[in-house]
Amino acid sequence: MREVEHPGGSHPATLILGIGELTTNAYEAVGVDAVDDPTGVIRDAALLLDGGRVAWAGPESACAAGVEQALGRAPDRVVGVEGRAVVPGFVDSHSHLVFAGDRSSEFEARMAGRPYAAGGIRTTVAATRSASDDELRATLRRHVDQALAQGTTTLETKSGYGLTVADEERAVRLAREVTDEVTFLGAHVVPPEHSRDPDGYVDLVVGDMLAACAPYARWVDVFCETGAFTPEQSRRVLEAGAAAGLGVRVHANQLGPGEGVRLAVDLGAAAVDHCTFLSDDDVAALAGSWSASRSGGEAHGTVATLLPGVEFSTRQPYPDARRLLDAGAVVALASDCNPGSSYTSSMPLMVALAVREMGMTVAEAVWAATTGGARALRRDDVGHLAPGARADVVVLDAPSRTHLAYRPGVPLVHAVWKNGREEVHPPR
Repeated sequence: MREVEHPGGSHPATLILGIGELTTNAYEAVGVDAVDDPTGVIRDAALLLDGGRVAWAGPESACAAGVEQALGRAPDRVVGVEGRAVVPGFVDSHSHLVFAGDRSSEFEARMAGRPYAAGGIRTTVAATRSASDDELRATLRRHVDQALAQGTTTLETKSGYGLTVADEERAVRLAREVTDEVTFLGAHVVPPEHSRDPDGYVDLVVGDMLAACAPYARWVDVFCETGAFTPEQSRRVLEAGAAAGLGVRVHANQLGPGEGVRLAVDLGAAAVDHCTFLSDDDVAALAGSWSASRSGGEAHGTVATLLPGVEFSTRQPYPDARRLLDAGAVVALASDCNPGSSYTSSMPLMVALAVREMGMTVAEAVWAATTGGARALRRDDVGHLAPGARADVVVLDAPSRTHLAYRPGVPLVHAVWKNGREEVHPPR
């Protein structure tokens, strides 16, 4: 990667040249190969970043005029990426990063044939409650840095491993130090001390726990599943969170069929996550959620967020993304990074698994890992590289995005800009 510095203006601007393949996720972008390509691929492209925003994207042959129109001066820095591919920063819309402890023995047992069940969460709860703030903060920061090194520039993370008022408040407070996309998941499982009175625990979640956590959170979530919370209990939690001003998300249909997907759609959830076991009615509900407006004519349906790292780690069947896409549903991919069922923060791995195991094309998987994740967070500033978007850019050490699936496990992230600042640098 070659660089040229210029005397700067008051707002630093970077022009990236020599892009062999630029994925903008904006079909109307200048120079897009095909008008019906939602990923907006531009060959032999250039990209102009001005401060924390994308200022211009298009063919390199048109960049002089584009820079003049968008910036009105020379950029402060010119970077040549020598034919490499560029994609938007990955948007990981589902993770659990505030935790302590290790569950590798549980993984080893699953690989030997023991089935996955929701109760393993309680092991992490005990370790997390015993950890100090500094220990949790260090683990959280390490995982965020690992995700960034793999191209994740926006991530959501949840509480859910404390399950007391104080421990859940601590989890969302620490999470807020690293991301604005914080989810209150006090309804993850019923903790042992409330095992005889799960409805009483729900009372705590929708009462004192929600009141303590809501100031730090943007979202409320619930694990609507056998072994966790019933549809009735889940509705109570989600409606209370919505009344407190939080957006709605749902864990559902991971371990078997259930009512969670339709509950999520009924409540206008931004996303329902896992979606491993879906009925025809579930698929129709997810697709239909995008046909009706819930806010002034702007489409805000319920995204089906698929988490293939879970199926990789638990040996459950992979969700059928093709079925959802063909029905017209909107699909996101996320890591579900957590110590029990998907201990990876690699969004490139999610892309590879989705292509290999879930019936997605490379283009669909990359879109789902970027714009799809943004839609699951109801964000329009990330997940794409159209002018005005946040300047979150990933340069791949490969000539095309296909290498994300073609070369799984290979560290292909060459450089990363987050909010216009280069956070991951190529070897010098």
